[in-house]
Amino acid sequence: MKEQSRTWEKDTAYLNEISDIQDHPFVESLAIFKQHVNGNRLTHSYLVSYYSYRLARKLGWNARACARAGLLHDLFYYYPGDVSFSNGGHLRNHPKIALINARLVTDLTPVEEDIILKHMWLATTALPKYKESYIVTFVDKYVAMYDFIQPSYAKMMAAFKIFLKRLVLPALKLAGTKKSSEKLRLEIENSLQELDNNE
Repeated sequence: MKEQSRTWEKDTAYLNEISDIQDHPFVESLAIFKQHVNGNRLTHSYLVSYYSYRLARKLGWNARACARAGLLHDLFYYYPGDVSFSNGGHLRNHPKIALINARLVTDLTPVEEDIILKHMWLATTALPKYKESYIVTFVDKYVAMYDFIQPSYAKMMAAFKIFLKRLVLPALKLAGTKKSSEKLRLEIENSLQELDNNE
């Protein structure tokens, strides 16, 4: 993002969270793949990782999981359209491929696995299990719009709150009375209330 481009390189707390994976050849090789309009897949992944990390820290959520899974969420090595799948297309299958590749890079927590596997929610139907998955899902889409809207962190935070209120919370309410969905909904509502109180 324009005002934040490559600021992750100066954020030592963030870099400590990803230090064991950022120089892995599987991660570094993402730089050769064009992503969206003007960027490459590695830069896209760093932006998703870093902004997800910052949002999670602001909310008091698991920033480490967001940083790590955000960096690994698009760990695939083909161009969409160059590969065909027998069951579904790129949007449905690349998270599964990324998860397989991420497991070759490092041991993943259940939260990190869910983030990678569910980061295409809204384009796919599987509801994320963890609140951190919604951060990476949102930031991935937001960063992809970079070439068109020149987003800022403040605009992203405002848009993320709307995303939670208008899409995530209603989806969790529709998911039924499962204790896990209800607990997640309450955690997100409490975090939103804290953000509103601090503004």
